[in-house]
Amino acid sequence: MKLLISPVNENEAVEAIAGKADIIDVKNPREGSLGANYPWVISRIRQLAPKEIEVSCTIGEAPSLPATMSLAALGAASTGVNYIKAGLWGLKTTEEAVYQLQNISRAVKESYPSLNVVATGYADAERIGTVNPMFIPEIAYKANADFAMLDTAIKDGKSLFTFLEKDQLEAFISKARDFGLKTALAGSLSKEDLPTIKELGPDVVGLRGAACANGDRANGQITREKVQELASILKRNGKQSHT
Repeated sequence: MKLLISPVNENEAVEAIAGKADIIDVKNPREGSLGANYPWVISRIRQLAPKEIEVSCTIGEAPSLPATMSLAALGAASTGVNYIKAGLWGLKTTEEAVYQLQNISRAVKESYPSLNVVATGYADAERIGTVNPMFIPEIAYKANADFAMLDTAIKDGKSLFTFLEKDQLEAFISKARDFGLKTALAGSLSKEDLPTIKELGPDVVGLRGAACANGDRANGQITREKVQELASILKRNGKQSHT
């Protein structure tokens, strides 16, 4: 299982790298839970990260705008990242979600065939009126994405486990694997959640707040000590990979 940590700037990225994160996930919480950061920030973080550390980035959250989001995805891919995360925030139906994600995948893979496209749904989808999170594996498969991921849309202290039971998450992971997809779980997870996440066995677990001083994802800063603690918990619980 890979530990993904989400910095918002170069200083936080340095801390995440020093703390032994496996994936540096560049985002911008000011523009949403999967808000996009600036291309020069992403490029600089890719340049400063050692080659063995993967980098991902988010491309923002938008309604049904497949051409716009495809162009954003291609621009993000040009920064040298390993993963493009597309949030399905404003999409009301599975058909809309598949169509938008298909075009995102095409835009990325025609120029960067080895780059991973991550379809990200929201455990709290009912709160924002978007597609059922349990449909994400099928959407990702139909859209030629590589990962099915779950996060939370609204960051108000409620976590992934507030909205989905463990057996639902097990079903999500199983369905994704049946489609040949890899899986990632995030959503205001705490260090106390990591043993349960380990039991579930996704390929990637994503955190930000738990890696920040005082657990404050909005105003706190990622510290290497917090990241080291999270990495050690995963190792202590028998860290393994499905990749």
